[in-house]
Amino acid sequence: MIIPEHIAIIMDGNGRWAKARGLARTQGHVEGVKRVDEITDAAAKLGVKVLTLYTFSTENWTRPASEVSMLMQTLVSVLTQKLRKLHDNNVRFCVSGRRQGAPQSVLRAFDQAAEYTRNNTGLTLNIAFNYGGRQEILDAVKAFASDALAGKVAMDALDEKMFSGYLYTAGLPDPDLLIRTSGEKRISNFLLWQLSYAEFYFTDKFWPDFTSAELDKAIADFSGRVRRFGSVK
Repeated sequence: MIIPEHIAIIMDGNGRWAKARGLARTQGHVEGVKRVDEITDAAAKLGVKVLTLYTFSTENWTRPASEVSMLMQTLVSVLTQKLRKLHDNNVRFCVSGRRQGAPQSVLRAFDQAAEYTRNNTGLTLNIAFNYGGRQEILDAVKAFASDALAGKVAMDALDEKMFSGYLYTAGLPDPDLLIRTSGEKRISNFLLWQLSYAEFYFTDKFWPDFTSAELDKAIADFSGRVRRFGSVK
């Protein structure tokens, strides 16, 4: 199999998975956390360099307050519990998204994990949190404009490589493969700049049912594609 260097996943369907079983939506998120652990381990063993997980979007703040609160508590709790394992497995943790508006408890947990694992050289686990693709591009434009006005960079020096350095994902390669679970076929404001030449894989499996075997299927499908990047082969 051809292993993608960078896999991005829209982890969709936790609530519908729970509803189909007569459970509370929060139970779906609890089950979804187990898949994060499994898929992270599987990706590391396969030799994937970067795994980006769409964990919480800027639009997700509109969900019921009780659900959002539970998600924030779960993020902090799980990351605290799994931090030693990530470090022992040589996984580097990082976050892409806006810090403004995020709970301080979550930011502290993120910062601690990033600092603790910053020298690791294996898989990079990138959590897209408080993330929105359009917002990311706007923030990048504003940051570049500020630097240009301050004389730090020349306005006409801007190119794709430089602009990528102003994005939340600065320093990470663009995704080779985007996976979305739950049967939905859209990218939902996710990595709008970075997905320009990614291969897309959609599965009807809800995220709590997306096992390492399902990841293997996605990579096998990716391996059979011819990536031309606009040229002729």
